[in-house]
Amino acid sequence: MKTIHRPGWQPLVLRQHREAHGLTLEAAGDQLRQVAHRHGLTAPAANFQTLWSHEQGSVYPGPHYRRAYCLLYQANEPALGFRSPLPGEITEVENSISDLPPSTDPATDNAAAQVIEQTLVKVSGAPSNAEQNALLNRVVDAWRRRHGQGSPKPILTIVGGYAGSGKTEFSRFLSDITGWAFLDKDSLTRAMVERLLVSLGGDPHDRHTELYLSEVRPLEYRCLMETAFDNLKVGTSAILSAPFVAELVDPDWVSRLTNRCAARGIDVAVVWVRCDRESMREYIEFRGAPRDAWKLKNWETYVSGLDTDTSPQTAHITVDNRLGAAISLADQTRQTLKRILT
Repeated sequence: MKTIHRPGWQPLVLRQHREAHGLTLEAAGDQLRQVAHRHGLTAPAANFQTLWSHEQGSVYPGPHYRRAYCLLYQANEPALGFRSPLPGEITEVENSISDLPPSTDPATDNAAAQVIEQTLVKVSGAPSNAEQNALLNRVVDAWRRRHGQGSPKPILTIVGGYAGSGKTEFSRFLSDITGWAFLDKDSLTRAMVERLLVSLGGDPHDRHTELYLSEVRPLEYRCLMETAFDNLKVGTSAILSAPFVAELVDPDWVSRLTNRCAARGIDVAVVWVRCDRESMREYIEFRGAPRDAWKLKNWETYVSGLDTDTSPQTAHITVDNRLGAAISLADQTRQTLKRILT
């Protein structure tokens, strides 16, 4: 049997975790399907042949499989042998459930807030500037406010990043914690964008030609921003998920947005989700969206125009999702919070 080579991949470690949990391949498959369904992941077949191929190293698990494995075994990707850890990445799962107070403890909410704060620090590095600290404090404050504490003030959070970087999943994570409105560009505008492109004589899945960039994209982002302000005007904070590549490299655009919000008593935070090219391609291939066809067909041309090593200077905080590290940690944090509060 041919073994696939991935940097840092140790298939035997996955088998060791399964056996440490006392699971057969069939039982592990059953639990993996349940975990995937519970967390809204694309439910894998997860039969014993598939799990066996993962443990033997003949098939490298796809992104949803890896996330489900991490949730099932309460570990992250390096701990399960899927890859080598990033510099400074903690491989052990911290904040284990047994170390946290039970739900009847009056300090439960504070414990949950501490878990949230620790997670945000880990995915972005230690807070090093006022904007970074401000967003972290606002997220924790939103958590407390949902539980009867804190004082409300709307905030607009821009979450940008290249296609497949994990910005949508991280935005959902922030929304889960804070209760802020989650507005995804594709969900809001895709149907209209595709119909408009057709009416203009173009390809409905075009996201790279001058027709899309000049005639359609500006309207797409205008719809997203105006929807955000409809929420903000009534005091509802909003998280916007979209690439924002052209916008965030323009300091004037960010300044205009910040001034517009400040005039209405609204705070602004800009988050950039950083990811490596290989992981972005894996996510793009996995979701199989028609709008990504050109990117995949012309991958080298597409990535040659990306700067995956640095963040826009306008970003207040950079989330390091190289090799899926941040999203894996977000999944673990969700699990921890659920166990604290139930």
